[in-house]
Amino acid sequence: MFEVSLDILLMLLAAGFAAGFVDAIAGGGGLITVPVLLLTGANPVTALATNKVQGVFGAATAALSYARGGHVDLRSQAVPAVISFFASIAGALLVTKLPTNLIMIVLPIVLVAIAVFFATKKGLDDRDRIRRMAPVVFMATMVPLIAAYDGLLGPGTGSFFMLAFVSLGGYGILKATAHTKLLNFASNAGALLAFAVVATPWWMTGLAMGVAQIFGARLGAKLAQRIGSKLIKPLLVITSLALAIKLLWDMV
Repeated sequence: MFEVSLDILLMLLAAGFAAGFVDAIAGGGGLITVPVLLLTGANPVTALATNKVQGVFGAATAALSYARGGHVDLRSQAVPAVISFFASIAGALLVTKLPTNLIMIVLPIVLVAIAVFFATKKGLDDRDRIRRMAPVVFMATMVPLIAAYDGLLGPGTGSFFMLAFVSLGGYGILKATAHTKLLNFASNAGALLAFAVVATPWWMTGLAMGVAQIFGARLGAKLAQRIGSKLIKPLLVITSLALAIKLLWDMV
């Protein structure tokens, strides 16, 4: 039934739970699941595709949890979510046309910059601040740009959405986290659709991991809503730095 043995499946379920927890708070769940999938014998394309299968469950669960907590109106995000979905597909289709190697070289620098921003910027808490970009402009520029990146490469998408919502949208940390999740779900779904055409995900294993993601995401979103920026900021800094280190390590 499953593409892996029982002992490996149990390890992947644990990874899915941990990834759902981390992703619901700060993004970066793929930091956990993709290496574990590779460790279990999946080739890189299968690992990325399977990661999208299970990732959509965690993102959807987190989005619903934040909506129920009153931190985001999912209906108001319907249009941006549709844009995110199709932009992600476009990004995946452009993977052979764009200089992904150059992007991967620049990416660790950008992630470190994001970590430094959230670690050192004074006044970053759960209160909203001055908006620097109109919602329509944000929806037409930042949403498709970040979502297309998710389809093209993927690492750090949650961090990029967070940075955009905080620095340009003027959102507080908790509100920005809540608004990130539906867009991340949509971009994951778009990338998954593209991967399903060009790759062969471990569907049954990915679905099982998705169930574990649901439980992890529910716990993560619950804690984030209770503690707010005091939990989200440190974890966001840690995951951004960890991803930058991993990308640099992969280049060596």
